[in-house]
Amino acid sequence: MLLGEVCTRGCRFCAVKTGNPKGQLDRDEPDKVGFAISQMKLKYVVLTSVDRDDLEDEGADHFARTVEVIKSLAPEMIVEVLTPDFHARPELVTRVVQAKPDVFGHNVETVKRLQRPVRDPRASYQQSLDVLRLVKKIDPSCYTKSSLMLGLGEEKDELLQTLGDLRAIGCDVVTFGQYLRPQPRHLKVQKFYTPQEFEYWKKLAEDMGFLYVASGPLVRSSYRAGEFFIKGVIERNRNQKRNQTVNRERVLINKHLSTME
Repeated sequence: MLLGEVCTRGCRFCAVKTGNPKGQLDRDEPDKVGFAISQMKLKYVVLTSVDRDDLEDEGADHFARTVEVIKSLAPEMIVEVLTPDFHARPELVTRVVQAKPDVFGHNVETVKRLQRPVRDPRASYQQSLDVLRLVKKIDPSCYTKSSLMLGLGEEKDELLQTLGDLRAIGCDVVTFGQYLRPQPRHLKVQKFYTPQEFEYWKKLAEDMGFLYVASGPLVRSSYRAGEFFIKGVIERNRNQKRNQTVNRERVLINKHLSTME
């Protein structure tokens, strides 16, 4: 988790400390975190953070630099970022995408109707969709990922609409998890979904074309099964690119040899 422990926003589902960090930032964190992660012999890492509306770039450069350090020291490691919305500012989303994370995650959290009571007023459904849309526009090869909490009072048709909206902007992976109330001051749970209901939404989302769906009471946006799936997809693509490069080199060598004959 980057950018400190104090979030500038106050979503009503989240137990993270809220306040104003007043620009406080460890400028060396990307180098320190990137180096530490590169030494851990990990195959997959997820970088996330609090919201930092107090910073001019809202923490985008911090994310990007951390990804760049990891990629330079451990190029085979798969890096996922789970970012704030950066107010969907194109230059900030671009900065992170151009650092070449393998997966760009940003959560819509809930259906459109419930955004205002659930999330901080500075967040919005459309703003979150715009972030994911921008990622695909900047780099279509980057996998995008989002997550929904169930049990906040959403209706079936609203969930269907949200899934449709995510697929319409090319979102590749979606996860469903049960909302659990952290403390009495947070929103009440309106419904506890059954395992059968989670399986229903998993199957439905898969039928809609998502590359991977993780769905269950304790599933969260960086659920490891999703990471395993994405890891397999990314490594397969990397191997295909390597094979294509090798094949091109063989063709060039054969051409060279034939001209010598």
